[in-house]
Amino acid sequence: MNIIFISNREGKSRSLTLNNWAKVLLSVCLLGLPVCSGVYIGMQFGGDKFGLLDTIESMKQELALQQAQLDAGRETARLKVEALTLKLAAMQARLVRLDALGERLTDMASLDDGEFDFSQQAALGGPEQEWTVDYQHSDLELLYTQLQHQLESRESQLGILESLMLDRKLKQQSAVTGRPIKKGWMSSKFGYRTDPFKGHRAWHNGVDFAGKEGADVVAVASGVVTWSAERNGYGQMVELDHGEGYITRYAHNKKNLVNVGDTVKKGEVVGLMGSSGRSTGPHVHFEVYKNGRAVDPASYIRRTIR
Repeated sequence: MNIIFISNREGKSRSLTLNNWAKVLLSVCLLGLPVCSGVYIGMQFGGDKFGLLDTIESMKQELALQQAQLDAGRETARLKVEALTLKLAAMQARLVRLDALGERLTDMASLDDGEFDFSQQAALGGPEQEWTVDYQHSDLELLYTQLQHQLESRESQLGILESLMLDRKLKQQSAVTGRPIKKGWMSSKFGYRTDPFKGHRAWHNGVDFAGKEGADVVAVASGVVTWSAERNGYGQMVELDHGEGYITRYAHNKKNLVNVGDTVKKGEVVGLMGSSGRSTGPHVHFEVYKNGRAVDPASYIRRTIR
């Protein structure tokens, strides 16, 4: 093999003849250099091959875990929104029922228009406090808070209305009003009259209601029975104590239906109309006492409790 060297400056060429050993050595150098480079590069990158794959696999697993956590968070948020939505629907239905009940009770109680207006937001107010914290709410949280305040307002109004109606009911029950009979007519008034037995002018301490023998005699107010027996001139008589200085008497009964110590309600039957004692026929002698003094029952018979 001949190797020719050419010089650019002198324009001359030289040749070099290689023997067989030189040829082998040159071939080994020319061919071994790329092979060695390839082996070196392979060793550098091939040794880290499995570490790189492990890193990629770890990143994939982490991404999958984050995606699962995100999906779980979305599902939890969805369930919470559904639960809040159902709770809001229940609160709205409850509010509608409270408003309907309030309107009906207001109408039953015959209260002045506007005193308990359940169709309007309850009146609230007051100066703003410096320590008041400004919270940021979502639309759903704001709606929930508003409904909660409305429910509390309605419940407060209903509580006041219930107390008012209870007081009124107790007042109506304990107030002396109405007639002591269900059927009959007033046969004698309070004050001076002609005595039915002797014919002279005499004082009549109550009013008489004539009717059918055995007819019901009813209490004109709730009270406690303080007398249930025969009494001179009254025949079979029932006496009720209504408190606040009021006492009523129901005389000439055919039969008393209550006993001393019994508690009776307004309108309850306390006896049966008769003609016992000093009487000319079936009737009930009705008396009203205020602080120990007999008063005209007529004003209480016509009395209306509002």
